[in-house]
Amino acid sequence: MGGLAGAAIARSAILHGWRTCLSVILPNGWTKTLIFIVLAPIIGLVLGLTLMVAVSWIFKNKTPTTVDRTFRKAQLFSAAAYSLGHGGNDAQKTMGIVASALYTAGLLNANEFHHDWGHFHWPIILAAHTAIALGTYFGGWRIVHTMGSKITKLRPVGGFCAETAGAITLWVTARAGIPVSTTHTITGAIVGVGTTQRLSAVRWGVAGRIVWAWILTIPASAGVAMLTFWIIRMINPNA
Repeated sequence: MGGLAGAAIARSAILHGWRTCLSVILPNGWTKTLIFIVLAPIIGLVLGLTLMVAVSWIFKNKTPTTVDRTFRKAQLFSAAAYSLGHGGNDAQKTMGIVASALYTAGLLNANEFHHDWGHFHWPIILAAHTAIALGTYFGGWRIVHTMGSKITKLRPVGGFCAETAGAITLWVTARAGIPVSTTHTITGAIVGVGTTQRLSAVRWGVAGRIVWAWILTIPASAGVAMLTFWIIRMINPNA
């Protein structure tokens, strides 16, 4: 969204001047997103904490070995549910950008763009699937390591509760048409799970750096998009 806004503002500034360049931004499209940048991790935190407390109470008479063995298997289902939630929300943003680019280039007509993607439907979906899978395979381990061990130490039961909390949040927001970040959501859920042990079990410094990254991402993306647009215009003034 930052990239889209930055490119649009840069184009408007060149064509109409800086005074009116912000008029290309549609507030209605930003309101829900900006609100849920804050709400999504909070919802994930509350759900993660609630699920962890409930599961701890249900399994209070079981041995740690039994609990670990049970939730190592249960995590297969919670991870799958979380992945489906990711595809149902986060991945749709990527597909929306691709569809917008095709529409702008005249390769997608208004009816297909607004109502029916037609023959563009599956290629866009598969392209997004492939990009996400390759990105996870080649560059995702550091994120996995940060989420799984640097915020708080997660045991299988904690991982199950965090993934389930994230999945519920992503499913609900996707059904409501609200774009949220999968990472924001799961971070809140992991913090919620960690706080059920004790507040000091959460590395708040790491969580704080993650929050700062969230705050800077949109303006940084907008800046890169603006710079890229100006470079392209210098190379090709008719672009």
